[in-house]
Amino acid sequence: MTLDATDRRILTVLQKQGRISNAELSERVNLSASACHRRVQRLEEDGYIRDYVALLDTRKLGRPTTVFVEITLSGQADEVLEAFEREVKKIPDVLECHLMAGSADYLLKVVAEDTEDFARIHRAKLARLPGVQGMQSSFALRTVFKTTALPV
Repeated sequence: MTLDATDRRILTVLQKQGRISNAELSERVNLSASACHRRVQRLEEDGYIRDYVALLDTRKLGRPTTVFVEITLSGQADEVLEAFEREVKKIPDVLECHLMAGSADYLLKVVAEDTEDFARIHRAKLARLPGVQGMQSSFALRTVFKTTALPV
């Protein structure tokens, strides 16, 4: 399936207002409510819309500290990578994990209460991941810009 301009407008609105009613969405993208509903269903079925989520405020939940951690593994064998990936998924403090090209093997986005909490996460969880040879942590001082909306 290819996306037309109307599909793109629907996706743009839903990325920023996932709880919008179908009636309001159809008005915003200039479609009838039934046609809009059918398009949204098709976008869901075809996998363009993967999930609907609530984005939570890290400060209100006591996790205002964001740390980016570069991980270097002891090797690149499939079993080393697979073991690392399987275990890192189990750490709730890790919001993202990316396999990288460059000096680090993985880049993690970690949330913590503060530097002491991150030290605990580092020592008790990250350092114990299989295959970890080295870690480089960078603390975000302030989030200047953050979005989950993809350009469509």
